[in-house]
Amino acid sequence: MVGQLSHEVEVNVAASEAWELYGTLRLAKLVKEELSTLLEKTETIQGDGGVGTIFKLTFPLGTPGFTSYSEKFTKVDHEKRLKEVEVIEGGYLDLGFTLYRFRFEIIEKGNDSCIIKSTIEFDVKEEAAANVSYATIEPLAKVAELVKTHLIKNKAAKDAN
Repeated sequence: MVGQLSHEVEVNVAASEAWELYGTLRLAKLVKEELSTLLEKTETIQGDGGVGTIFKLTFPLGTPGFTSYSEKFTKVDHEKRLKEVEVIEGGYLDLGFTLYRFRFEIIEKGNDSCIIKSTIEFDVKEEAAANVSYATIEPLAKVAELVKTHLIKNKAAKDAN
């Protein structure tokens, strides 16, 4: 069973500013600091944020489904402001998914406006089809809203100086 889920949020900052977070490891640090209920621990296993970076995410006890998984950055395109990350160990793979990919796109709307588009693509084994309910865009939507708030607050602080 193949599926895809997406979420978009418009942010009144330049696309380059939003990409400064999404295109680097700074995003994980921000999420860990601000959304500790969503993410307990982040660990860079290898890499510096470019293609091939492997990252381990650990979730708080009581998170339904699993406690951790490792993901690999498979595409980081600074020109197109596009990042793709695939789960490579644990988590969704333990639930019968054969593919679980996150895609983040920063789409320029104008000089001071962009859209953060978050997409999940997945493929789950037929015998594990009941686990498709674990595929949710909600965490990525929360991250996008957090980033929006963070970027707008930073922009206001810069404008005030």
